[in-house]
Amino acid sequence: MAAAPAATTLTEKHRPVLDQALETIRTRAYWSPHPEHPKAYGENGSLSPAEGKAAFDALLGTRIDLDQPGTDGWVEGERSPYGLDLGVSYPHADPDVLLPAMRAGMADWRRAGAEVRAAVCLEILARISARTQEFAHTVMHTSGQAFMMAFQAGGPHAQDRGLEAVAYAYAEQTRTPLTAEWTKPQGRRDPLELRKEFTPVPRGVSLLIGCNTFPTWNGYPGLFASLATGNPVLVKPHPRAVLPLALTVQVAREVLGEAGFDANLVALAAEHPGEGIAKQLAVRPEIRIVDYTGSTAFGDWLETHARQAQVYTEKAGVNTVLIDSTDDYRGMLANLAFSLSLYSGQMCTTPQNLLIPRDGITTDAGPKSYDEVVSDLAAAVDSLLGDDAKAGALLGALVNDDVKARLEAAAELGEVALASREISNEEFPAAVVRSPLIVKLDAAKPEAEAALLHECFGPVSFAVAVDSSAAAVELLRRTVREQGAMTVGAYTTSPEVSEQIEEACLEECAQLSLNLTGGVYVNQTAAFSDFHGSGGNPAANAALCDGAFVANRFRVVEIRREP
Repeated sequence: MAAAPAATTLTEKHRPVLDQALETIRTRAYWSPHPEHPKAYGENGSLSPAEGKAAFDALLGTRIDLDQPGTDGWVEGERSPYGLDLGVSYPHADPDVLLPAMRAGMADWRRAGAEVRAAVCLEILARISARTQEFAHTVMHTSGQAFMMAFQAGGPHAQDRGLEAVAYAYAEQTRTPLTAEWTKPQGRRDPLELRKEFTPVPRGVSLLIGCNTFPTWNGYPGLFASLATGNPVLVKPHPRAVLPLALTVQVAREVLGEAGFDANLVALAAEHPGEGIAKQLAVRPEIRIVDYTGSTAFGDWLETHARQAQVYTEKAGVNTVLIDSTDDYRGMLANLAFSLSLYSGQMCTTPQNLLIPRDGITTDAGPKSYDEVVSDLAAAVDSLLGDDAKAGALLGALVNDDVKARLEAAAELGEVALASREISNEEFPAAVVRSPLIVKLDAAKPEAEAALLHECFGPVSFAVAVDSSAAAVELLRRTVREQGAMTVGAYTTSPEVSEQIEEACLEECAQLSLNLTGGVYVNQTAAFSDFHGSGGNPAANAALCDGAFVANRFRVVEIRREP
């Protein structure tokens, strides 16, 4: 099938961006085509801040009709962590009707080829980018992120991750040539000759199971990796975070149709409260790929039961920061205070266990005891969050009641070094906002193990007294090996200790950040350069994004014939 004129135009339009993305994943340098400051929007067809807010407000109380097959009812019920009832309704799908319809367009999508598929994906991202101001409000009011974080993480950073996945998908599909002429000499006889064709063939329908806290940032890599490799994508959002992904599906269907392809290559699967359709969909024979972000329990269930599918999971881990020594004590404290506070610790990359030698550490401000380090860190957090208005802009809101319950229970696990306090939000009085809690634990006490070796998702960290830096490295090893980790941080001025930490992270396959004291934080990663997760420890079986994340979403089928 020849590419439709619209698809050819998209290829010409987006090829420069694709080429730059391909170059950047090779060099690992900084680059982004998506501005991360709100003032950069409002021209060239993009929504201004006021237009984005108006577009979001216009969505409230409406029905998003995607005109997809199999709609047998409507779903609603999202309530913002800031106290706003969204009142948006979405189509509820009958999978027996929707899934066959999604497969119907696969052949034309496969025949389009890797370049056209990439161009269509980039057009989807470009149209989403133009509506970044609108999407920011949808992410804010479904995840509880503060607006600026929702704008950046839910907008340009998520779009970067989607583009990164498209670039990797294109690179992997074009690694093998489309055709080859094969000649094998036979001495005096005529040579053996074959003409060979190699076609990337998609696996089948891909199921994206979205999360509550980062619906776009965690959702876009899997969505675009599957779509760019030829697979239809069924998007199953978290019931409390449907709106950002429903709008994404709406844009994707619009672009696919305009480019001459079947809009049903992307569809939405919203669910009624308590319906639990993710389990039902994940084991259906039509589903050949699953992308999931969420709890370890359900991630493990998917890996065990969705045997017909290639399953990519990001689950829970226990993130550790090892504090041995520092030559910038104030910078270390400020950096850690921000990391613990950002989005109320509701990130899979937020540090939980802070391992500190009980005999103290050496710093540029002189020796510091364990108690001094913990006390000074508590003071740094208090200073950062001293003003309620500024604190709210950093903390956001607790995403659900479970986080609040864990926070309250954690205060009973040991001596409280920094109590969590209630923070008021004048603009959204119903928002539940809490500052971080820091609890002292002693690694030598058996009762501490239950807390240390389990994720406590939310604004909770444990300041853990350890016998030595060597003991801290061993505890780090055990934590990553048994529980997994998305991130590891460490502070040391000792080359020997640094080598031990690096070796532990290499052997246990954990991403490490050393001696961060400036404006880069352990819980943040940059698309095209940083890997989110490693895929090599229990926290996740995939990394965002590398070749392995996309390469098994398609297979190469060979057709050979004599000339």
